[in-house]
Amino acid sequence: MKRIVALLGPCCLAFAPLVVQAADWKMDPAGSKLEFVASFEKAPAPGVFKEFDVRLLRFDPEKPAGASLEVTIRVTSADMGIADVNKEIRGKDWFDYAGFPQAEFHSINLRRTEGNRYLARGTLSLKGVKQPVEVPFTWAASAGAAAMGGELVLKRGAFGIGLGEWAASDVIGADVKVTFKVNLRRVN
Repeated sequence: MKRIVALLGPCCLAFAPLVVQAADWKMDPAGSKLEFVASFEKAPAPGVFKEFDVRLLRFDPEKPAGASLEVTIRVTSADMGIADVNKEIRGKDWFDYAGFPQAEFHSINLRRTEGNRYLARGTLSLKGVKQPVEVPFTWAASAGAAAMGGELVLKRGAFGIGLGEWAASDVIGADVKVTFKVNLRRVN
């Protein structure tokens, strides 16, 4: 047996850095935030999704191409801090909680742009609409913990958010800024 281990040892050690580098990461809800800012009559109208999950699979910061970013958002957890607004966004003209209680992002490509900055390209499914989206993020890791953060702008009309009398962008702006800070823990 020692002879087999001795023969396989150098071979296995050559591949060890690849296995050690790539890891699966799962969101730690403590301190993680997913926020959005729409605009109402040109004034910021902030909100937050209280329930979401992020997984970063097979991620090697030096070679991110084989990794996958998976995000699930309980749209029904949206909170804009005003009871009447929260009631309104449940309806079909807005998020349509009854028909589409969840949104998802699945990456198809992940690459490093520079330093600790990355870009995940993929598809966002929101309110029954699938659109290509690019999610830029920063990455910082230490031991078995990591943090990623970033922001992007979505066009609400592309997903059918704000229909009927709200479709025009003169009262409710067309752009929605999404910001996130996600704490993760290594799971392998």
